[in-house]
Amino acid sequence: MTATDQRARVRLDLNNPIFQENLLTLRKPERHSVLEALNKLRQTTWAQAFRNNGMKCEKIVSATPPQGATALYSLRISQARRATAYRDGDFIRFLTIAPDHDSTYGKR
Repeated sequence: MTATDQRARVRLDLNNPIFQENLLTLRKPERHSVLEALNKLRQTTWAQAFRNNGMKCEKIVSATPPQGATALYSLRISQARRATAYRDGDFIRFLTIAPDHDSTYGKR
């Protein structure tokens, strides 16, 4: 990571329709938990985001990232849920919120 990367704040892209459907259909307590995690994430730098033990950011090697992305990541955004996302410049572009840990990685 460059020095600029170290200081750049994470910007959120929550515009994916699947992500929005996943988020908006969560029960209220879990939805609030996810929103709190997203708020914390947007207040961090990129260097802090990948070191954050609470988010447990992991590179998903079993899935092909979207075109133009170098890697796909899984982030813990609540006690029971993980989201998939990828980095695009200063943005983290969210794709899904999995119903459970294993489905994040395409396992059943």
